[in-house]
Amino acid sequence: MTRPTVLFVCVHNAGRSQMAAGYLQQLAGDRIDVLSAGSAPKDAINPTAIDAMAEEGIDISANQPKVLTVDAVKTSDVVITMGCGDACPIFPGKRYEDWELDDPAGQDLDAVRRIRDEIKGRVEGLIASLSAA
Repeated sequence: MTRPTVLFVCVHNAGRSQMAAGYLQQLAGDRIDVLSAGSAPKDAINPTAIDAMAEEGIDISANQPKVLTVDAVKTSDVVITMGCGDACPIFPGKRYEDWELDDPAGQDLDAVRRIRDEIKGRVEGLIASLSAA
């Protein structure tokens, strides 16, 4: 059996999708391939998201926001969108989920912690569903 690939997509690829990718890499290890991208990526990762993830022992500081490509969607088995609207291309046979999460941009650390913790719970559920498949 091949490893599934999960793509996390948000607008700027600087907060939510980076935190989700960090958790999935940490919690699933080499069982799941992880990608993240943005429909309009920023120049750098949100520093507050970096700090919030560092509290969990996950370092996302070296990550760079990436632009969403059609190839990234094509090669993924699961595409998780987070507030990017219709920017993500749809391909038959793929699993799509839209996670409604607040954008951490401009938020203080306490608010980003709440977003981070919600993301962690959703990632844990995602791992369980992929393990059961």
